[in-house]
Amino acid sequence: MKVLHVITGLDVGGAEQQLRLLLRRLPAQCEVVTLTDPGPVAAGIEADGTPVTHLGMTGNRDLSALPRLAGLIRAGGYDLVHTHLYRACVYGRIAARMAGVRAVVATEHSLGDAVIEGRRLTRGVRVLYRATERLGAATVAVSDTVAARLRRWGVPEHRIHVVPNGIEAHRFGFDPAARAVVRTRLGLPLDAFVVGGVGRLVAGKRFDVLVRAVTHLPGVHLLLAGDGPEREMLRRMAEQFGSGDRIHLLGVRDGAVDTGGDGRAGGDGPDIPGLLSAIDVCVSPSPEEAFGLAVVEALASGLHVLYGSCPAVDELPADQAPGARRFGLAVHELTTALRELRREAPSRLPVPPVVRRYDIARSAEAVMAVYEQALASAATRWRGSAATARPSGVVALPDPARPPAPSQLSNR
Repeated sequence: MKVLHVITGLDVGGAEQQLRLLLRRLPAQCEVVTLTDPGPVAAGIEADGTPVTHLGMTGNRDLSALPRLAGLIRAGGYDLVHTHLYRACVYGRIAARMAGVRAVVATEHSLGDAVIEGRRLTRGVRVLYRATERLGAATVAVSDTVAARLRRWGVPEHRIHVVPNGIEAHRFGFDPAARAVVRTRLGLPLDAFVVGGVGRLVAGKRFDVLVRAVTHLPGVHLLLAGDGPEREMLRRMAEQFGSGDRIHLLGVRDGAVDTGGDGRAGGDGPDIPGLLSAIDVCVSPSPEEAFGLAVVEALASGLHVLYGSCPAVDELPADQAPGARRFGLAVHELTTALRELRREAPSRLPVPPVVRRYDIARSAEAVMAVYEQALASAATRWRGSAATARPSGVVALPDPARPPAPSQLSNR
C-alpha cells in the first residue's frame, strides 16, 4: 500500500510529532507533503527514512497549491491520501479527488467546541470543512470527545473512526540521572520543587494561569517547554511579578527522539523526557483539548498531573489515571493545588494503566484498519460510479475541478 500524508506544516507540535511516530509504525510505503513550514519535525521524519516534500504554499488562500498538490498525488501513484490539520484536510481532499484518488482519510487532531487548532471557529470554517469532508472516505477522531463534536457538525456516524493518539511510553520513564543533569544544566537546586508545562504558547492553552500561580509560590520553579506568540507576554508577566529568575521559558523541545539518557535534545536544553524527569508535577491548564498528549506523557513519567481538559483521561474510569486531577481555570485554585502537592513532597507514582492503553503501536494498527476499510469503500463507490451517470454520494458535493472561492477559505 502506498500512502501520501498531507499536513499543514511540520513545526514542533502535537499533531506533527504524532505523525512522525505513526510513520515509524505503519506497515505501508509512506511519503509526506507539508503545505508550509517544513520545520524541525520534517528533518526528523526524513532522518527516520520517510521522504518529505515542501509544497511551498505562500498563504492560506494560495489556490495555486491545489493543482500542484494534485499533480504530486497523480504522479506518485498513491493508493490512499491521509490528511492532517484543517488546511491540509481542505486542500488535500480536493486535490486527491482532482488526481483521481478516492480513498482519502483525514485525522481530526485539534477540534474543540469553539476553536480548531487554537483559533476561533466560524460558520465559514464549518461549511467548508463539511463540504470537503464528503470528498473523503473516513475521518479519524483522536478521542470520543472529538467524535461527538464531529457528529454534532453533521459528519455521518459511519464515516467517523476513533483512533486515540499514542506514545512510545518507554521514552518517558523516570530517569534519576537525567533529572540531576537537567537541573544542573539549568541551574536549579537539586532539592527545589519544580513545576513543568509543555505546549504551544498560545492564548487558548492558558499558560498565563500557570505562570501567575507559580509567581505566588516563593521558591518554586517553572520549566515551560514550547514556543508561540504568547512567549514574550509570559516573560513580561514573570518579570512584573518579580519571578523572572524562577520562570524558565525553554522554547521548543523534542519529545520524539532518543537522547542517549542525558536528557538533552541536542541543543541548549532538555528534551521532553528529560524535562519530565526533572520536574515534580506537570500542569496542563488548557480548558479545551482534543486528546491531551502532554498529560499522558507526564503520567508515563510517574508524575502527578493537574489539568484543565484531557479527554484521554476523562473518558476513562478514574482508576486508570490516579495521579491526574482536574482543576478549574482560577489562579487561586491552581496555586492551592500546587501548594498542597509541595507540602506532600510527592514521590514518583507507578505508571498508570492509561499509559499502556495509549501505545503508538496500537494506534498504527487501528489506522491500518481504517485504511483497509477506506480502500474497500472507495472501490465500491468507484464500481457504482461506473454503472451510473451520476455517482452515488457525489450529489451536491463541490466540483473537484473547481477550487473553492477565496472567500470560503478561513484565515488559518
